[in-house]
Amino acid sequence: MRPGKDYIVFPLDLASMAEALTYVRRLGDAVGLFKVGLELFIRCGPDVVAAIRSESAAGVFLDLKLHDIPQTVARAMAGVAALGVDLVTVHCGEDPRMLPAAVAAAGAATRVLAVTVLTSVADADLRGAGLDPGLVPDVRQLVRRRAEAARQAGCAGVVCSPWEAAAIKAAAGAGFLVVTPGIRPAWEGVGSQDQRRVTTPAEAVRAGADYLVVGRPIRDAADPVEAARRIAAEIEAAR
Repeated sequence: MRPGKDYIVFPLDLASMAEALTYVRRLGDAVGLFKVGLELFIRCGPDVVAAIRSESAAGVFLDLKLHDIPQTVARAMAGVAALGVDLVTVHCGEDPRMLPAAVAAAGAATRVLAVTVLTSVADADLRGAGLDPGLVPDVRQLVRRRAEAARQAGCAGVVCSPWEAAAIKAAAGAGFLVVTPGIRPAWEGVGSQDQRRVTTPAEAVRAGADYLVVGRPIRDAADPVEAARRIAAEIEAAR
């Protein structure tokens, strides 16, 4: 059975290499993966991946949410695969050829996750974006449809809110990864801040989530290592 810490993805949503490596050194034994998003990657480039690898045995999740024509995404994905990251994200887009192109270019070692619907999005936002309620009545249905498209394209899994995890697992099977942001520990509460579809680590794991992205509850804690350990304990108790 996986230890609770291996479920935890800590996002390095920071502005410099020095800040990021401070957390990598502190949390390297307390989390399973470090997530590098757009802010840090744009400021530091591919060197940040190598730096994380040199400082920790934890995995690297490159969260770039690639979204472009298939050929461009494939070329970008080939460069990502050369960095040796464990996970990388691609948006579920309108072109059905984009996801298979990303998967093919990533190769066997780098697993591609499709981003379904961001956790900041609610049903009303879909209407504002012009989606036909007759075809897409709510966020959950849109997430399920995009998850199925990702599975058919050969993606290793999806990024979705914990609210959709159980339905995706039931439809796609245990081997299809579900990565969930919007996690708030039970001891902190689930105030939404900029994310609307949130839940606790225990609830997410019971729903079938394989990885939980937990940022602020760890980063803003007086003792980030202890916070990560408490979250790991919550996960293990839930199983």
